[in-house]
Amino acid sequence: MSNLPKKYVPLVIGFSLATGIILGGWMAGSTGGGLKIPANKNKQKLINLISYIEKDYVDEVNIDSIVSVTTNSILEKLDPHSTYISKNDFSGVKERMRGNIVGIGISYYQLQDTIAVIHTLPNGPSKKAGLLPGDRILTANNDTLFGKNLTADEVAGFIKGKIDTEVHLQVKRQGEPDLLDFTLKRDIVPIKSVDAGFMLNEELAYIKINRFSETTAAEFKHQLRKLKKQNPEGIILDLRNNTGGYLREAIEIADEFLEKNTPILFTKNRSGKTKESYAQSNGMFEEGKLYVLINEKTASASEVIAGAMQDNDRGWIIGRRSYGKGLVQKEMNLGDGSAVRLTTSRYYTPSGRSIQRPYQNGSKSYFNQYHHRFTNGELKEKDSIPVNDSLQFETKGGRIVYGGGGIVPDVFVPQSNDLQNDYEFMYQGGVMDRFVFDFMEKNRSYYNQLSFEEFQQENEQFTQNMIQEFEDSLNELNFSYDFSEQSPILKNYLKAVLAKQLFDDEKSLQIKLHFDPMIETVLKHYQKSEELLLKKPQHQ
Repeated sequence: MSNLPKKYVPLVIGFSLATGIILGGWMAGSTGGGLKIPANKNKQKLINLISYIEKDYVDEVNIDSIVSVTTNSILEKLDPHSTYISKNDFSGVKERMRGNIVGIGISYYQLQDTIAVIHTLPNGPSKKAGLLPGDRILTANNDTLFGKNLTADEVAGFIKGKIDTEVHLQVKRQGEPDLLDFTLKRDIVPIKSVDAGFMLNEELAYIKINRFSETTAAEFKHQLRKLKKQNPEGIILDLRNNTGGYLREAIEIADEFLEKNTPILFTKNRSGKTKESYAQSNGMFEEGKLYVLINEKTASASEVIAGAMQDNDRGWIIGRRSYGKGLVQKEMNLGDGSAVRLTTSRYYTPSGRSIQRPYQNGSKSYFNQYHHRFTNGELKEKDSIPVNDSLQFETKGGRIVYGGGGIVPDVFVPQSNDLQNDYEFMYQGGVMDRFVFDFMEKNRSYYNQLSFEEFQQENEQFTQNMIQEFEDSLNELNFSYDFSEQSPILKNYLKAVLAKQLFDDEKSLQIKLHFDPMIETVLKHYQKSEELLLKKPQHQ
């Protein structure tokens, strides 16, 4: 599926975060934390070599590229998570981790050489001005945006900018004979790290966190306060596919579930100095049932929360073994706009276990360990998960847990069957988005006027003919599918994508979770979870 053409991948405003990152502190100062170059002959030799190449080499050489290669080669000798971030990439990384951008607040496609609005972000300038999904942006400040094959960075240059600066748009809207004019002021637009917070039913609340940025704890507390007013008996905290971020945000969120002075984790640096973190205040949900959903892409800061809840016997860990990343990085500015993300310590769960997978055999072997999960059977059978008996630890209540390679769930939920797993990939990767966008274009005015309540009651958005059209569109790309056996599940996924484009991620999840195996497992165990809590981990 990863070879699908670009037109099936939505160009949305946002940036990807490298797998399994945990950041333990703010970036060091602009001079790399005030470091001086020691008078070491080997280090000076490297500096001299680069200087000679720059000054005397026979051909013109891009010194920046040489330095990048050299830097990466050095970091590869350390651990898989110490990385170099180029100047071009670093601004995007900072933006995503800051939790907001300055822009006009849209997600969009480059569709048939035109900028097509997928949806406007809540409370953003575009939403307030009245832009609608399906609108085509033809010009920005009299610069033509269509027919130019603009790159994503070039498009972003028109949309993003300094706060309170104006951008004038000319827009073509389906059904309107003339172009529409909009003048918007660029503003701070949140990049949400908490996708959703809603009542799944009368007893259980659901919160989904996609990463840990500077704003995550505040976003989470906002959702938790809102949900507390509805008196949930239990909370489902969904950390699936969450690859991490700032450690302090994870600690602050864990604090909301634990009594004061309960251990959350401790870190240890090269010299053996430890720093312990405990719950500091009265949390908003210290009592009540708790279910933490994890999978093989749950990493780093997410594993801190899962490990703290498991070791303190505070609720259930549901799903599949997490990624296994127990290293803490610090971002250090290299002085030219680039940075290094350097591992400075290891973290340990309250029971004393490290969940970091071994990396002594190099990065290639390390990442192959992860990919081996897809072939060794552990995503289908809990008994296939490798555990190291020499790394046994006990939870607060005496249950056995293991270190050395991720958080093993208390209740195992196997990966879905191959077809539903492909649905999930299509949903996450954007394959369904383009099909749904084209589908809505046939009757855009109807869909744009629907409320979510009306949308939920409408059960015939996707007929069997539409399912056949989706199947045919994939077959044209040499992917052979027969959706006849699971068309209800596929229809639900497509409806969830439709909700995402019409409304937001939260509304999409409210639809998508209807056929979610982990949610079904939580509901199944909900009534008997207390009596099972102190027993050995269960097989699902």
